[in-house]
Amino acid sequence: MKILHLTPGTGAFHCGSCLRDQDLAKGVRAAGHDFTVIPLYLPLVVDHESAETEGAPIFLGGVNLYLQQKLPLFRHTPRWLDRLLDGRSFLRKAGRRVGMTSARDLGEMTVGSLRGMEGPQRKEIGRLIDWMASQKGFEVISISNALLLGLVPELQARLPGARLVCSLQGEDTFLDSLTDPWRADSWNRLRALARGVDLFTAVSHYHGQLMQKRLDLSDSQLRVVSNGVDVEAFAPAPPDPPKVPVIGYLARLFPDKGLLTFVEAFLKFRQTELGREAQALIAGACLPADEPWVEDCRQRLRAQGCEAAVTWLPNCSFEEKVAFFHQLSVFSVPAVYGESFGLYVVEAMASGVPVVQPRHGGFVEIVERAGGGLLVEPPGDPSALAEAWEEVLGDEEGRARLAREARESAVAHFSRTRMVANFLAAVA
Repeated sequence: MKILHLTPGTGAFHCGSCLRDQDLAKGVRAAGHDFTVIPLYLPLVVDHESAETEGAPIFLGGVNLYLQQKLPLFRHTPRWLDRLLDGRSFLRKAGRRVGMTSARDLGEMTVGSLRGMEGPQRKEIGRLIDWMASQKGFEVISISNALLLGLVPELQARLPGARLVCSLQGEDTFLDSLTDPWRADSWNRLRALARGVDLFTAVSHYHGQLMQKRLDLSDSQLRVVSNGVDVEAFAPAPPDPPKVPVIGYLARLFPDKGLLTFVEAFLKFRQTELGREAQALIAGACLPADEPWVEDCRQRLRAQGCEAAVTWLPNCSFEEKVAFFHQLSVFSVPAVYGESFGLYVVEAMASGVPVVQPRHGGFVEIVERAGGGLLVEPPGDPSALAEAWEEVLGDEEGRARLAREARESAVAHFSRTRMVANFLAAVA
């Protein structure tokens, strides 16, 4: 098959969708298919293997889109100026300022994107569609998430022979964070645009059922293709546990991922006999907008005399991430919302680290499928999380069993090979 995959880049930090798309590209190519990745908005940030086609242009450049949304003059600028604003180095610098826009800007930009060729972003969308139409033979157009569905009407008109497939990867959380009227407008437009998509692939049954209801999808329009990772790249952790309990967190460093819950649970765990010498490793993307939250966490730790027990690893590399997992006794990202999947959980499991997660969202499917950890409730309760850590770490034989189950589950159910096979079967 000849597949074109459109995926948004972040420019400056890792995200689960980018990492998943990276592994999908690598695996589909290894299976013998032609898989072209086109980054949108900002350059892709990937781990140990590049998912970008060498020399691939960046379309829908984030700076151009913003200027064209806000200033009508930029909807008519010459191509040489647009090209300057789409430069990779320039866009990477812009990516470091992600999170600095207002709620109104986010709402207007989202609705503008979903309006497609009828909206203020028509010049950039038209350039993308022109390029796609000039590249002959694509059998499948794969769209990374539903926030890109504003492209669908023009894709139907200009590339009528290609099958349109869209992944569902947590769009509800972003859309529900918008303020009205943009939130309601966005959902209404998505429902209408979804009718033109041949197939949606959801990363979990939980998210698939949620989005099927909210987008009014038919059963025939939806398949579940669980995320996967390169399990061989995450070699199992050393068999001997650390001398003292080490608890890890790896996700974006802000409240929605449960960072404050994690810190409060760690403070409670340190008050127990088992946890009085415990250490914590906290890693993940840290944007300028996240820094106040990180400082608040540091102050809480400082106030309890525990600041030295926590090591912070913001914006770590792939090699640092692998080393991070190898130092852990247990792993938790107590996200306060219903996460569509949680790729970081599978990375921990592939590393042979037991996980303790809230009993909601996609975590239920991952952990209950074949073991490898515990689920706690209610979500957002630091005491329940600390008690679960104590349960796991207080039984070394049980912890070792969970570690084995975690690795086995990742290999059996959440490998890149399995994800790619399911994706190809769905889109064929």
